[in-house]
Amino acid sequence: MSLSDAAAPYGAQSGAVPAPRKAVTLSRLADMRARGEKIAMLTAYDATFAAVADAAGVDCLLVGDSLGMVCQGLDSTVAVSMEAMRHHTESVARGLRRVQGAAWLIADLPFGSYQASREQALRSAITLMQAGAQMVKLEGGGWTVDTVRFIVERGVPVCAHLGLTPQTVHALGGYKVQGRDDSSAARLLDDARALQDAGAAMLVLEMVPAALSARITGELTRCATIGIGAGSGTAGQVLVMHDMLGVNLGKPPKFVRNFMAGSDGIEQALRAYVQAVKGGTFPDDTLHAW
Repeated sequence: MSLSDAAAPYGAQSGAVPAPRKAVTLSRLADMRARGEKIAMLTAYDATFAAVADAAGVDCLLVGDSLGMVCQGLDSTVAVSMEAMRHHTESVARGLRRVQGAAWLIADLPFGSYQASREQALRSAITLMQAGAQMVKLEGGGWTVDTVRFIVERGVPVCAHLGLTPQTVHALGGYKVQGRDDSSAARLLDDARALQDAGAAMLVLEMVPAALSARITGELTRCATIGIGAGSGTAGQVLVMHDMLGVNLGKPPKFVRNFMAGSDGIEQALRAYVQAVKGGTFPDDTLHAW
């Protein structure tokens, strides 16, 4: 698939008159959540895959610090630098601009770029916004609430992240499901409410029990939840693109589906993912009954 083909809208044939799909905005995402239309999100790290994902109808692209593992071969996201995040955000943004892309672009604030102070977080967010991001994502609850409020008040849209937070995986004792017991579930719910009140417009829930994710989703009225290994009750889903294409350096999480299986190519696999998310056939809650 060429970049010129990627400019065609979802479902259009190569050579057809381009009719770019409507750009995804914060207000459109809020409307999708309110209407119950599932939000399809994928990671992207370069211009070409960004363009293809956009053409396949992906609503949101996340330049994740997961690039440390899938692109750089690191053991975790902890060592990913701000310079790496800036570089990959610029690459993805260029791909979207080249094809007049419509996807909403989010970039991760890497470990060490927002923990010191609200001012540090704002400087880091500005770096990624100037690189082309339309929203930044940070991990954690509680202590992050004031930081979220501070940068939202200064015009930076924020996606929060609760549950398994990979940047603090060592403190969590490994890649484990979060919110299993009553006290940790109550803390996650309280953090979700506080982050919404601070102005977070989206919230990733990672490896959280499906029932808890659904409850959080139901209680948040202004914040769209995006699940990854968190059941089907969230407002949308996200996967690492390499995982859903069956290309990874290790064993993929059990909640991942290989969308390349049965597809003729990458674009078709990405379209199948979008259709499965929006049609409610992905994820399958029976595959991870935690």
